[in-house]
Amino acid sequence: MSEENVFLWYAVRFGVFITFVYDWLRILRRVIPHKGFFVSLEDLLFWAFCAGEVFLLLYRESNGNLRWFAVLGALAGMLVYKRTLSGPFVRWTSLLLSRLLGILGKISAFLTRPVGRAGRAGGSFAKKFMRQVKIRLKNYGRMLKMRICKH
Repeated sequence: MSEENVFLWYAVRFGVFITFVYDWLRILRRVIPHKGFFVSLEDLLFWAFCAGEVFLLLYRESNGNLRWFAVLGALAGMLVYKRTLSGPFVRWTSLLLSRLLGILGKISAFLTRPVGRAGRAGGSFAKKFMRQVKIRLKNYGRMLKMRICKH
């Protein structure tokens, strides 16, 4: 196999890899929705990563020369992956992770239920205690006021 064919194969694989990594970002956004700033930050970091990887691929395989067949190969890899595996992968993986997080949430709620009950009981005790303290302080204030006024 010639060097150009190997380089083209690397470019196609790289296109698939880029799209696969971006699919994980899409899954993350579906499972854990977040605001535009963090989406923009993720995209910025993703494209900086891609730019570095493209540079390394071009540097290793073609001594830094831009070869258009490599760009077309990467685009072809991205397109083939996007049209075949990307949709089902994102849909099923995000569904699976959402359900898994839901189950983990229910388990953690079950495990922390005794702590929550104690906290609620402690909260009602604290409210009653603070109410009693407030009443006693008010009474002491009244008694002090009466003593000051009598003298």
